[in-house]
Amino acid sequence: MSSPPIGVLALQGDVREHLRLLTSLGVEAVAVRRPSELDAVAGLVIPGGESTTMIRLARIFDLIEPLRARIKEGMPAFGTCAGMILLADRVLDGIEGQETLGGLDITVRRNAFGRQVDSFEEDIHLAGLDEPVHAVFIRAPWVESAGEDVEVLATVEEGPAAGRIVAVRQGPLMATSFHPEVGGGSRIHRMFVDLVAQHTST
Repeated sequence: MSSPPIGVLALQGDVREHLRLLTSLGVEAVAVRRPSELDAVAGLVIPGGESTTMIRLARIFDLIEPLRARIKEGMPAFGTCAGMILLADRVLDGIEGQETLGGLDITVRRNAFGRQVDSFEEDIHLAGLDEPVHAVFIRAPWVESAGEDVEVLATVEEGPAAGRIVAVRQGPLMATSFHPEVGGGSRIHRMFVDLVAQHTST
């Protein structure tokens, strides 16, 4: 059985990298900029980038309410870095009036690890995977708190941020603080593809 089509929100950010990874897994990967393109996919990757720019462009393209509706209806979604912020129900250190799409019962802190110069890389253990994942953090958020229905998949393991939550899952929604599309292989994307397939088969 072929994998259902998976979209990548293509307003800003690491769009091509996610499309390439999904395609390498044998998935029909679709760039999503319009409501009609969103309607055609079974799941959606929300890439890293600039969360405030992405939400502004989503409003310009009349995508905010369709995105919120699909997420509320149970569409699987996977947010990385800025995508995690967009899926969060609550944001700390955001700009005034910052909007999100919501869906994940988490509070995230924007730019929690610092500015661009504070970007770093670390091998972390992620629940469901046998081997560590090479995680790249670029102006990344972290999860300040998570609701009881949220499964913590990974935390920072070293340094002053040790113990901070950087990967979560809640039902059909996943999010990582880091960029798995940058040097991290395809295993986390495979987890999401499997989640989409599981959701569409039920």
